[in-house]
Amino acid sequence: MYAQVDAANFREACARFATGVTVVTTLSRTGEPHGLTVTAFTPVSIAPPLVLACIASNCTFLTHFRESPCFAVNVLSERQQHLSVVFSEKPEGRFESVDWYRNRTGAPLLRGALAVFECEVRQIADEGDHAILLGLVVYAKSHEGQPLAYFNRGYRKLEGA
Repeated sequence: MYAQVDAANFREACARFATGVTVVTTLSRTGEPHGLTVTAFTPVSIAPPLVLACIASNCTFLTHFRESPCFAVNVLSERQQHLSVVFSEKPEGRFESVDWYRNRTGAPLLRGALAVFECEVRQIADEGDHAILLGLVVYAKSHEGQPLAYFNRGYRKLEGA
């Protein structure tokens, strides 16, 4: 067996991976919207259309994702950096003053997002310190614009894109 890398080196190497920024959303059993900023998102398969998103196991909203049959992924545009901050730092009331709507599954979709994916939960796997949500995409829509990118612990703009 190989010895695992130490956390500091792993974290530093991960910071060198440029990624888009998303807000992953769902509804509680009582219909309240919940969501958080997630950079660990990726498409998995075209046929069937599958995506995954990872949420920290200690996230206070994880229970809502475990109890809901659906979730949505909102890919933020470079003009939505403020939403990334709100959905990562604000402890309560994250949807106050946020323009959002419901569509096919009811999971909150953010107006102005570059792309949205509504998903039916296929599986939630617990690995390490995260829960991995695997979703079957039942609705997707994209819009023109530039993505909000994250690299080396900071927001970035794509040059020449």
